[in-house]
Amino acid sequence: MKISVITAVYNSEATVGEAIASIARQNYPDIEHVIIEGKSKDDSMAAVQRAVHDRMVLISEPDTGIYDALNKGIARATGDIIGFVHSDDFLAHESVLGRIAEAFSDPEVEAVFSDLHYVSQADTSRVIRHWATGPFYPRRLKRGWMPAHPTLYLRRQVYDRVGSFDTGFGIAADYDFILRYFSRTQAKSVYIPEVLYKMRLGGVSNRNWARVRQKMEEDYRAIQRNQVGGVMTLAGKNLSKVGQFIVRQSRAA
Repeated sequence: MKISVITAVYNSEATVGEAIASIARQNYPDIEHVIIEGKSKDDSMAAVQRAVHDRMVLISEPDTGIYDALNKGIARATGDIIGFVHSDDFLAHESVLGRIAEAFSDPEVEAVFSDLHYVSQADTSRVIRHWATGPFYPRRLKRGWMPAHPTLYLRRQVYDRVGSFDTGFGIAADYDFILRYFSRTQAKSVYIPEVLYKMRLGGVSNRNWARVRQKMEEDYRAIQRNQVGGVMTLAGKNLSKVGQFIVRQSRAA
């Protein structure tokens, strides 16, 4: 089966090369890497071109934000399976997509997700947070459960059925989508209890207090919109992060 990986790029000159390289070195053979470059103001485009590989599809045009860019990538992708690698992040090793494909070998599986490490911006070998998602059970949604979105791979027909990201959300469209999908699905999902994704700490949703507040407000709107709970769901989602922080001297595997 063919796996499409989508990367939205905007002003990511310093990191996008590593993101691309982590996909280029994957040993799974049937990969399409769709890059949506949003006419960056820095030299991101040059960094993308330096890292070009033969499984890459590049589209460079203005967009209205990351979710608009990801929606463009979904529309352009031709794979049976769709996932994402953000331009600040990278896959943990060269066999990640092979592990994903193995999980999808069961035709009843519709979603696959794994664990994630938040790593230091300055030293990506240093792990700051370990997000161990755990398997999906419907009752967990009301407790604030969600898979780390960048680890979530879905069959193409999921997007055909439930739609893509709602760009009316500035920060929490991924959470809204996850609730929309998991609150309705009866399909089989697979949790891989391994770290397959590395994310640099300091993303847009936790950059400052204004962003944190916006994220909480949008999360609550998504919870209500998808009828999966209320204030306690939001509290559970935020409290679940506390146990993810680990000793700063730890090293990534």
